[in-house]
Amino acid sequence: MKGQVALQNSDVSLKAKMADYLLLGKVRLSFSVVFSAIAGYLLGAETIVWAEVFLLSIGGMLVVMASNGFNQILEKDRDGYMERTKNRPLPALRMSVANAFVFSAIAMLIGLSFLYLINPLSAFFGGLSIFIYVLVYTPLKAYSPLAVFVGAIPGAIPFMLGWVAATNSFGIESGALFALQFLWQFPHFWAIAWLVYNDYAKAGYYLLPTRKKDELSALLAIVYTIWMIVLSVFPYLGLTGDLHLSLPSTIIVVILGLFMLYKAIAMYKGKTEKDAKKLMLASILYLTFMQVVFVVDKMIV
Repeated sequence: MKGQVALQNSDVSLKAKMADYLLLGKVRLSFSVVFSAIAGYLLGAETIVWAEVFLLSIGGMLVVMASNGFNQILEKDRDGYMERTKNRPLPALRMSVANAFVFSAIAMLIGLSFLYLINPLSAFFGGLSIFIYVLVYTPLKAYSPLAVFVGAIPGAIPFMLGWVAATNSFGIESGALFALQFLWQFPHFWAIAWLVYNDYAKAGYYLLPTRKKDELSALLAIVYTIWMIVLSVFPYLGLTGDLHLSLPSTIIVVILGLFMLYKAIAMYKGKTEKDAKKLMLASILYLTFMQVVFVVDKMIV
């Protein structure tokens, strides 16, 4: 009887540890990154090589999990002050820094190896995203809102990485994919920063452009959304090399962008956490369906 109880407790303990490692790597966020990378791959590939899709999916996910793991190691003390992060495994003392580092290092090495098997350029961009996110963005967060600009770089790499994985080259096409997701990062992240402003403040993070929930911060979310919409038309105008978009698909993408713009304007007018949450959700909707439209357009046109 005691042996059965011990075995059950061991199973529960193992599941709890696995859950903590998934939480350390933010596995659900990693899935969204992999979605973007696969979308970019499908856009760039003349012929789909499923082995490359597999390597890109697993490699990309592990790279993101490694970045998140290293990030949480560096931010463990500040995470303990915030409601949204205080139950993470490191601030809650359910995991040691050493174990978190080993997990993150192994995930990084395996992830970059998988990307290297596709082509060295993919591994380079994967490594670059880890470097910028962990060693530049993470420490800068506590000192300057410019961290959002820096963080938008690794945040925009996945869409572009897929194209690079498919073509083994970086050009105007992958640059356009990068720029589109780069501009998207600003209203998306500022909506989050507005929504959790008080929680961020507990840890000393002030990541809105003016460090405050004011008109200029809200206005800049509108400005970057407009730039994003303008850029989304470039593939139809023939300004992005081999990356094309038909007129019907361009109209759909612009409508998605206008919906996001509508929510950004609403945040500017209302300046409430509810408005910020709606913009955040609209931005997620935009990114997901924009990428789907690009891929479907290529498949059917």
